[in-house]
Amino acid sequence: MAELSNPDSAPATAATRTRIAARLTSLRNRVREFGLALSGLWRRSLQLRVVALTLAITSAVVAVVGYVLVTQISSQLIDVKTKAAINQSSYGVSYINEQFDLQGAIVGQDLNDVLEDSVGLLQTRSTSAGEFYVMAVVRDTEGTVVRTIASETSPVTATDLPDDLQQRAAEGLQGWSYARMLIDGSEQSVLVVGSAVPTDRGDYELYYVYPLTTEISVTNFVTQTVIAAAIAFLILIPGIGMLVSRLVVLPVRSASRTSQRLAGGDLSQRMEVRGEDDLAKLAMSFNGMAASLSSQINRLERLSLVQQRFSSDVSHELRTPLTTVRMAAELLHDYRDEFPEAAARSAELLHTELDRFEALLKDLLEISRYDAGGMELDADEENVEQLVDRIVTTYRPLAAEQGSEIQVEAIGEVPPAEISVRRLERVLRNLVANALEHGEGKPVEVTLAGDATTLAISVRDHGVGIDQNAADRLFDRFWRADPSRVRKLGGTGLGMAISLEDVLLHNGWLHVWGKPGHGCNFRVTVPLVAGATIDHSPLPLVPVGEQEGYVGGSPHIELAPPEPRAGEDLT
Repeated sequence: MAELSNPDSAPATAATRTRIAARLTSLRNRVREFGLALSGLWRRSLQLRVVALTLAITSAVVAVVGYVLVTQISSQLIDVKTKAAINQSSYGVSYINEQFDLQGAIVGQDLNDVLEDSVGLLQTRSTSAGEFYVMAVVRDTEGTVVRTIASETSPVTATDLPDDLQQRAAEGLQGWSYARMLIDGSEQSVLVVGSAVPTDRGDYELYYVYPLTTEISVTNFVTQTVIAAAIAFLILIPGIGMLVSRLVVLPVRSASRTSQRLAGGDLSQRMEVRGEDDLAKLAMSFNGMAASLSSQINRLERLSLVQQRFSSDVSHELRTPLTTVRMAAELLHDYRDEFPEAAARSAELLHTELDRFEALLKDLLEISRYDAGGMELDADEENVEQLVDRIVTTYRPLAAEQGSEIQVEAIGEVPPAEISVRRLERVLRNLVANALEHGEGKPVEVTLAGDATTLAISVRDHGVGIDQNAADRLFDRFWRADPSRVRKLGGTGLGMAISLEDVLLHNGWLHVWGKPGHGCNFRVTVPLVAGATIDHSPLPLVPVGEQEGYVGGSPHIELAPPEPRAGEDLT
């Protein structure tokens, strides 16, 4: 009758395989997590690395020393045993020859009887070689064993003797060899020494068999003792290594914690100095460095406060006389047509320079507010595309005068963002004006892009470009790449510094890429939601088709081609 298959067996088998696969996957994940955790601990813990390396090196040294020690002891024991056995065998041969000479002179005396008596006597002698068995072998002229002579208690037979040793003895030579023989019901290692006993009445062979039980026991005892001592030593080594490394690691950890607190602004932190060793010298040097840094930082802070107060005070104090001068200048400017030509020109210049001076005072007041740290972002949701269009429309006549053209491109849909319109407009005006100033009449490209969290605007010119020194200092106050260059569009020297502060107030980024002869590309990146943080920019900093160049701005980045593209991290 055919066996019926169970329809539920296949699903059950599949379910079992699924469970096994899931368990194996879980086990692999746990092993991987454990490996990652151990790897992380290895990288972070100097003490663990010191202890582990000490244990590994010590284990190797102990293993080598233990092996050499056991090998040397075993070799010495066997050598002593072999020398004593050879001496005893030589004595046995001499003794038998003497007995043959003495007894062989007696008429009718059988040498086999003499040999048997001699073997019995030799068996009873005690020597430094330890326990042994004596056996004599008698061969005929063809080399066949015709008789073996041994004590009644000897377990050794002729068949137990090594063939190579019998061959040497048959050739009239002395030799020794190691073998395994059945003694007292157990197989044991033995040393066999064989010698020829030549006579004029026949060929005789004398064999001594020495069990190596004592030597093996001593070797095993030494081996066990060495292993036990090595294990105990290796158990103690991690503790010793931990203690010794702790003496070194603790001051290093203290230095690390102290340096972190110093970096966090706590300039009063110092390391504790103990003793007069190298670590104490390190602590003293560290404390000296910390004191010097604290002094320098405090001095720079005082200078910064003086500078900030000076800028603020000068700006405020000049506003009142500037207002008076402005009123007089406006009056002169209104009546300039009634003045002589030189006076009219002077009135015109006075009016223009007062505008620039007033803008400088406004920028000084603005930068002093940033220095005071009291600025807050007044953000509202705005359409940035409209803001850019408004700025570009304002600068198009100036671009036409420069022989340039402003091109605007929006990549995809640009979402609205929570920004301070006044501040972002000031940033973009500074960037567009700077591009027209240094663009040498070539087109200026304004690009917008956004994603789910960030908004980016780039302003690209194709003018003289910048080098690394300019990229590093471009956002410094009153810095100019070429002091001899005459400004065409005005400016106070604070525009880029204020622009950077405006962008940072948005939790944003302001970066510049430039290359001599290839122009510059300024990129502003801000979060869509006020106060949020950003970790990427929707627009690349390096223009398409460019790779090398110099970068600057905040936060600091390194140019590493290929530059991250839209939606990718800076790094």
